[in-house]
Amino acid sequence: MAESNFVDYVKIYCRSGKGGRGSMHLRHVKYNPNGGPDGGDGGKGGSIILRGNHNYWTLLHLRFQRHIYAEHGGNGGRDKCHGKDGKDIYIDVPCGTVVYDAETGKYICDVAYDGQEVVLLKGGRGGLGNFQFRTATNQAPRYAQPGEPMQEQTVILELKLLADVGLVGFPNAGKSTLLSALSSAKPKIANYPFTTMEPSLGIVSYHDHQSFVMADIPGIIEGASEGKGLGLRFLRHIERNSLLLFMVPGDTDDIKKEYEVLLNELRQFNPEMLDKHRVLAVTKSDLLDDELIEMLKETLPDDLPVVFISAVAGMGLNELKDILWRELNSESNKLQIITAEDTLVHRDKDMSRFEAEMHDEGADVEDVEWIDEDEIEDIEELDDFEYTDD
Repeated sequence: MAESNFVDYVKIYCRSGKGGRGSMHLRHVKYNPNGGPDGGDGGKGGSIILRGNHNYWTLLHLRFQRHIYAEHGGNGGRDKCHGKDGKDIYIDVPCGTVVYDAETGKYICDVAYDGQEVVLLKGGRGGLGNFQFRTATNQAPRYAQPGEPMQEQTVILELKLLADVGLVGFPNAGKSTLLSALSSAKPKIANYPFTTMEPSLGIVSYHDHQSFVMADIPGIIEGASEGKGLGLRFLRHIERNSLLLFMVPGDTDDIKKEYEVLLNELRQFNPEMLDKHRVLAVTKSDLLDDELIEMLKETLPDDLPVVFISAVAGMGLNELKDILWRELNSESNKLQIITAEDTLVHRDKDMSRFEAEMHDEGADVEDVEWIDEDEIEDIEELDDFEYTDD
């Protein structure tokens, strides 16, 4: 992954701006020695805002930007001058980015569509100047408010690709070959396991200028839930797919057993993925004759559509696209998608594997600073009635 530009996992430290303090000032000018209070309010601190951007497809631009600071609000001044508001910082992320607290693993927010804005850390409010506290019985208040303190947090940004169909299979099952045959995507294809080291997306064309998006992820093996192979790290990229296409080679000794192994690994990762519609594709079927195909059909699962294909020979690809399109647009699948969007529940992150995941990204989990001493001043405690200087 060191040579790859596909980054789907980063950890960053964010800090919003603190509010400026209000001014305590009494107006003294010629011919008006008792001008009264005229201290202005402090400015608002800048906020940290996440913004969905469809022009990004990876978190590469944040990989080496580990500290993000918003501006502090300016202090209030005399003559009721308002302090300058701190500038908000917008962090553009690809659609499908989920944010977790890096300390507890608790889910924070989800950026799902282009243009969506989520306030990650709110800037502190500016303090009120003494002009705001004038009353008929207290015409010269000699106090003002300090600004609200800043907020800081270390967060994990995790990208989950958005696609219609997700490919699930063992290494060398023909997933990348199928994606290259059905779309214009050019994933790496070679005759050795774990050729695919990062997810790939492809747009599959269908009749009448219609299309759907297919996602290819690295192969998983039995025991992936325990960390074998590449583990289950990339399965997050098919969590939001509405349809899963299981791919098992036709020259496998027991196709049904391999399908059940893949199903069990998905169950270990996220049991809710078993509620998705599934299709089984038996790949490399050009190596099988018609009689053997008929014999294999009797041993395959009966609870899902099965199609025999060969991406190299072009066998069964049109039938496969018809089945995928029919399943994607079935009423039960549409109802399931609507229900999932209305009752979407995000799980908190399992922090027991966090250090290993960050190690895979080449990051040091201990290199995050919690505070920048050069930029932070002493923070006064928030108090409605606190004496301050101008």
